[in-house]
Amino acid sequence: MGRMSTRWTWLLGLIVLISIGGLVACGSHYKASSDGLVIVPSQGSGVLQAFSFNLSNGHTAQIDTSPGVAGKPTAIVLDPSGAFAYIAILADPGIANSVTAIGSYKINSNGTLAATGTAVPMKTLPGAGAVRPAAFAMDSSGKFLFVADEATTDSSGAAVAGSVSVFSLSNGSVTELPNSPFAVPALLGGTNANVLALEVTKTSFPAQNAACSGTTAPTTENLYVADAANNQVFEYAVDPSAGTLTPVSALNAPGVATGSVPSAIAVDPCNRFVYVANHDSNNVSGYTICNATLPPSCQSGDGSLVSTGTPVSAGNGPTALAVDPRGNFVYVVNQLSNNLSGYKISPVTGVLTSFTTVGTGGNPVSIAIRGDDSWLFVANNQGASISQFSLIPASGILTPVAATTTDSFPWGVAVK
Repeated sequence: MGRMSTRWTWLLGLIVLISIGGLVACGSHYKASSDGLVIVPSQGSGVLQAFSFNLSNGHTAQIDTSPGVAGKPTAIVLDPSGAFAYIAILADPGIANSVTAIGSYKINSNGTLAATGTAVPMKTLPGAGAVRPAAFAMDSSGKFLFVADEATTDSSGAAVAGSVSVFSLSNGSVTELPNSPFAVPALLGGTNANVLALEVTKTSFPAQNAACSGTTAPTTENLYVADAANNQVFEYAVDPSAGTLTPVSALNAPGVATGSVPSAIAVDPCNRFVYVANHDSNNVSGYTICNATLPPSCQSGDGSLVSTGTPVSAGNGPTALAVDPRGNFVYVVNQLSNNLSGYKISPVTGVLTSFTTVGTGGNPVSIAIRGDDSWLFVANNQGASISQFSLIPASGILTPVAATTTDSFPWGVAVK
């Protein structure tokens, strides 16, 4: 009887310890001095989840609160200071008063998230009855948010062309510009533009980036917009004070050719090169930016793009990509082969050389790299998880860490 009592006492103690461990694993443990923070919008339950991770060993724990979203969250971006997160929200017919909007959340010191107010509904093109945000880009100062609006249909089934929406930002507040959204030029003989991705050039260079040393950051910005319906990239000049967009090429002039269905675009941190992931041709296109330094292949410094050569092969269905903060490597998410491809950037020509492929979870759709170039995350839409990798800045080598379970159908990922 004494042995039995001791045994049950031991088991009870073990249960208590396990319970406490479970509470710790789901508690708010973020400390900026020792932890990173990764934020994931998920469409399954319509929530915005935050996870802290130890910067030394990568151990991840979910923050104990997950704000609900009145719709289906998709794209996410953090402002340069890491103080606010902005998300795109698609209207959900199953939720009363759900509208397509931009949501803003304050990132508290303990890693929890708090909505700054009601999400801001997105405007539509004149005569159009719908807008569908697909991707984000933010300028270096955190002053403007650029939104890729993919082609869609309105409630009557009428086709709606893709466009670019622009919002001004101030301490978490979101205001759409009066003349937003901006129409993307219709290609003569082509179909309505389908804008799946965009990216803006930098006006400040990372302090740790040796590749940018000795180069003065420009005061002007160019926005590059990928049209997946007509396989091209358009260039816009950005008004630095108002955020308005002006096409650099003549109206109806074709953009720069890409591969088939360009689905993601990235600019290197020093404004030297642009890279585009082509979903249906399974490759990555590279371009030199014709800026003030006037590379040899350029005729003018207007920000136009010149191909770096033949696109490099990727996995199946490349759908997202990112350049590391030091400008040495490109990482491409291959949606249909459930892996991640790594490429080294030639600092002179921008040409990519493949050096690694690592596995992810099911149906990976987005990627984020921490600003200190130490950790990389991938959101796996069908895997209900985020893949995590430690990153060696000098070599670009990725080492996988145990995946973290998320709510179902995670769509975006951001890290600080």
